This record gives sequence, structure tokens and C-alpha cells, in this order.
Amino acid sequence: MNSRESVLLKNADRPGPAGIDEYGEWGGYRSLHKALSMEPGQVLDEVKKSGLRGRGGAGFPTGMKWSFAVADPQTQKYLLCNADEGEPGTFKDRIIIEKNPHLLIEGMVISAYAVGAASGYIYLRGEYPKAKDILLRAIKEAYEKNYLGDSILGKGVVFHLHIHCGAGAYICGEETALIESLEGKRGQPRIKPPFPVNEGFSSKPTVVNNVETLANIPYILEIGGDEYAKIGSPECPGLKLFSVSGHVKRPGVYELPMGVTLREIIYTHCGGIRGDRKLKGVIPGGVSTPVLLPDTIDCPMDFFHLGKVGSMLGSGAVIVFDETVDMVKVCLRITKFFEHESCGKCTPCREGVSWLRAVLERMSNGSGRGGDKDLLTEVSNNIAGKTFCPLGENAAAAVQSFVNNFGDEFKEKIKSG
Repeated sequence: MNSRESVLLKNADRPGPAGIDEYGEWGGYRSLHKALSMEPGQVLDEVKKSGLRGRGGAGFPTGMKWSFAVADPQTQKYLLCNADEGEPGTFKDRIIIEKNPHLLIEGMVISAYAVGAASGYIYLRGEYPKAKDILLRAIKEAYEKNYLGDSILGKGVVFHLHIHCGAGAYICGEETALIESLEGKRGQPRIKPPFPVNEGFSSKPTVVNNVETLANIPYILEIGGDEYAKIGSPECPGLKLFSVSGHVKRPGVYELPMGVTLREIIYTHCGGIRGDRKLKGVIPGGVSTPVLLPDTIDCPMDFFHLGKVGSMLGSGAVIVFDETVDMVKVCLRITKFFEHESCGKCTPCREGVSWLRAVLERMSNGSGRGGDKDLLTEVSNNIAGKTFCPLGENAAAAVQSFVNNFGDEFKEKIKSG
């Protein structure tokens, strides 16, 4: 963990979660007081000025998303927090929830005020029972201190917050599948448009934001949108949490300015490769993002620059591989995950990802065929751009990146048997 920073990771190195009194000693809920002294539109303007982009993976401008919901004439609106952190390599939201839950609650209350939502839900990953207990306790404290309820801080502002636990489906991290699950239906993605900001939960305008995104809101209100926009890269300003795992000396969660390079993350903050071995490859944003070679690690980690080197920022989950790793087996492991988590709604994902897994499995088992490498490319191309949601497309892109970057290993698997 990076002890230099203390905005999103405040209290992260201390035992136990911060209670509401401790959070207040750090200046907690001060930003909420400030927000409620402003008009909702002024709060929205500060978020727009900040340049904050969604930290869940898509990178969509937060203020723009909020403005779409505000512009909808329907008066009943909802705010949903996506805390269904299910992608391998991603464990950044958990630390906010378990160590500083009131930061998330404050961010949600401010956000709800800005968009006009009177009700909100935290859709929590079912495998986080400890986080659920911590959130329930924090929500109870917030109600007791009048930070939630029918007249927050006596200002007449209404916001009620609830928790809904998922059932272990990675697909419910996709916002429309999350809404379907929250409504008691099977967790499968909807066709878009309409988008949730106009027709979401209960067919009402709904803003869905990730935990980390909402946790940035109090800081934006504290220092102002213009000051926040000076942090990090001009195209993607602000603070970013990176969860780093794999073959590094100091794995963990690091809070750094957006635009920091992979080289700095791996070799400065994480201390380099374990055993001082050579770097072989790195996944920059969770297994749904294409793997990169060592010659690309000077690329800034943001939503713009990573696309230029053939990958994406995703959730900021950095997975590092040293020179000893069998990249074909890594590719197979990732594909098995996507096959298992496919909701089965659309044929390209349901059948295509299973086909990719079968080909990779026989290659790993020594039964590879001469045309298997090209077959992986063909199947990947038949999945990309033809699915309801990004799951199948991301699986195909991940496989294709391994084939492109480590093609010799795939050939050797087939040749050696």
C-alpha cells in the first residue's frame, strides 16, 4: 500500500474500519455540508470541471453521465453503486469499503443530491461478507448522525441507502445486468439504448457509478473541480487506485495520479520483479484488457494512452508476469474464467468463448493441431463486435493479445506436443 497518499486510502494501513467519529476527525462529511450549501447544478458543475471519468473500466465522463439523468423530465431517480468487484486481479474497491466506508457513503449522498435521487443501492459482491457487515454498521451510523434520511442535516434533502448482495455472477458488474439482478431477474445485460440514465432501475432514470468513482466526489467538492483537474494527466485527471498482483516484490493497492507509467508502478512503487527476474508481460487493467509486452511499459496509465499501445486501463488491475510464466496456460486460465462467467444470452459469447477454451486446452495438454493458432484468431474475430455486452468481446481481445504477443510460445506448444 502507498502510505504517501491519504485521500482514497486514508486509514488503509490501520486495523479495522474507520467509524463515523474517526472519519469526522479527518474532516469527513465536511464536503457534504459544503454541497448542501450549493445548488445541485453547482455540484454537478464542479464534477464536470474536475474531468473525473468512471473508475470502473469504461472511463465515461462522470459529470456528463449525471447531466443526462438530470435532464430527464422524470422526477424519480436512482443512484446505484457498483461494488460487484469480480474481475481477477481487481481488489481496489474492497479496501475503500472495508477501511473507509463513510467516504463511499458521503460520496453517494453528494452524488444523489446532484442528480436528484432520493434512493440508492450499493450492489455488493456476494463474496464480500465482511464488507457487508462494515457497510451496514456505517449506514446505521450515518442515519443516526442525520447524514441519511428524510431531511439530511435539516436541509429537507431526502436520500435513503440500501445494500443488495449479488450471487457471485461476474456479468452483474455490467450496469444493465446489475439492474436486472437488483430487480430480481436473471443477471443478463439489456440492449442499449435505452441507457440506464433514462430507463434504468424500475424504468426510471438511474445513475450507476463504481465505488472508486463515488469515493472521489468528496475530495472534488473539498478542493474544487478546477484544482482536481490539475492532478494527473490532462486528458484523464485525478487520483487512481491500482491493484497490483503477480510477480512483483510489493503487491498491493496504490493510490497514484492518473497517467503514471507502468514502469513507475512496477519498478518504483512495487519494488521491481520478484527474484530480480525479467519482465515478460503485464496486464494493465484486469483480465478483460489485452496483455502488453515489456517495451510498452513507459505508456501512461490512462484511458487514452493505453489504447495507443493496444490495451485499455480497465479497472486498473495490474497483473505482472516474469520470464518463467507459461503464457499459453495464463491465456487458458483467463478464458476458462470468461467461459464460466458468460451469462449465455448471446451465441457468439456462449459458444465462441467455449470454443476458444477448448482449443487452448488441447494445446496446453499436448494435443494441439497445426492450424490452432489461426483458429484462435478466427474464432476471436467472430466474437468481437457481435455480443450484447463487452464480456465476450473482452475475452476474444484477451486471447488475441496473447496470440499476437506470444505467438512463438503458441507455435512451440503445438510443435512440441
